[in-house]
Amino acid sequence: MNSIKDTYKTILKASEEKLYKDKNSKFYGYAFPVLKESDVKAYIEILKKEHHAARHWCYAYQLGTENISYRANDDGEPNNTAGMPIYGQIQSFEVTNILIVVVRYFGGVKLGVGGLINAYKTTAQIVLEHSNIVEKTINIDYLISFDYKNMNKVMRIIKERNLKIINQILEIDCKITISVRKKEAASIFEIFNHLFEIDIKEPN
Repeated sequence: MNSIKDTYKTILKASEEKLYKDKNSKFYGYAFPVLKESDVKAYIEILKKEHHAARHWCYAYQLGTENISYRANDDGEPNNTAGMPIYGQIQSFEVTNILIVVVRYFGGVKLGVGGLINAYKTTAQIVLEHSNIVEKTINIDYLISFDYKNMNKVMRIIKERNLKIINQILEIDCKITISVRKKEAASIFEIFNHLFEIDIKEPN
């Protein structure tokens, strides 16, 4: 039984805007797929322009599948009343490579710490419930190099093992880049590594 975990959950496209109201305050929730911190900044800038009259743009994000990084930002709300409740929902739904932003328009009535935590948590939850969450595999890429005469040997293994080719240069010297599920990576590497005149390595 192979116990390596090689799947993760994420979203492929931005969610629709979701609105939650409490005591005249309005909370607009959004989820975006992100792969790096610059993506996060770009989406927040867009929302700040779109909601320029809002009071707070609170958010949380998580990046990575094995080495996880995350951040939660209260953006002026009392400590841990906004960012962490949002991040709690990211953890609850077990999603990664995702940014959730909740934009608040203050309605004149203070909600208190408990009210704020509930509002930000609930908005994030509603957004995630209405997002299209998908499961993806963690893959490892390998570069296979060989002479043209060994083409049939290589292609037969690729076909038999149903491997995904992501790039190929087929000339006198052939190079094929394949993408392999993490839990199958070691066995695939061994198959090619044992073949005479065929080189396999992770691309630089």
